[in-house]
Amino acid sequence: MANAPAHLDDDEIERLGELLDRLAVPQGGLNMEALDGYLSALAVGPDMPPRDEWQPPVWGAQPPAFADTREADEAQRLLLGHRNACVARARFDGEDLPDSLSPLLWLPEDPEAEQPDALDVGSDWAHGFFTAVDLRPDAWQAWLEAEEWIDEIFGLLEQLATGEVAPEEEGGAPALMGFKERMEIVASLPGMLADLHQYMIDAKSPKAPVTRDGGQQDRNALCACGSGKKYKKCHGA
Repeated sequence: MANAPAHLDDDEIERLGELLDRLAVPQGGLNMEALDGYLSALAVGPDMPPRDEWQPPVWGAQPPAFADTREADEAQRLLLGHRNACVARARFDGEDLPDSLSPLLWLPEDPEAEQPDALDVGSDWAHGFFTAVDLRPDAWQAWLEAEEWIDEIFGLLEQLATGEVAPEEEGGAPALMGFKERMEIVASLPGMLADLHQYMIDAKSPKAPVTRDGGQQDRNALCACGSGKKYKKCHGA
């Protein structure tokens, strides 16, 4: 099998989408949009599962029935190439994300035009993301409990997945999400992924020893332990 590319070009994306539609979707696997969300979650998550664990959910209930070994090798190359792009997207540090790293979602031809709220833009992407979360539920739950902003990201992705906005008052009926609200969340996906990736890197980095002597650190500065809290609220407490 040839080496996987750093990212897929338009023809390769179309080909991978065709393979998924033929071999994965009928088995309950992922379409191209859901795959993008799935691989994005793997790129920023607490723990990267081994290949023999993360690849089966892509194809669904049964192993894919490739036409031959050549097609199987092609699918593997394309799948790993798109995974490379999702990792590069999460790692990107700059103002303008290259088109080659943009999230792959179905959008209407003119997203700026008035659109019916029934369009479920981003729904498959969010479902793909949560499919990857289900591979490591305990580790993700620990992140959610530790950081309120991660819980907020999950809330927004849940809105994309369900098309509903939770009621402001307990016991109230959820409101249907509008197309404009969906697009606002979709536009913020690269930033969310970058933040989660940085949190993942910080969580895996060795922590510097921290002194409890308040004279060694500004009590209003972030604590050197990497918790994200002010020193006075963390090791300076």
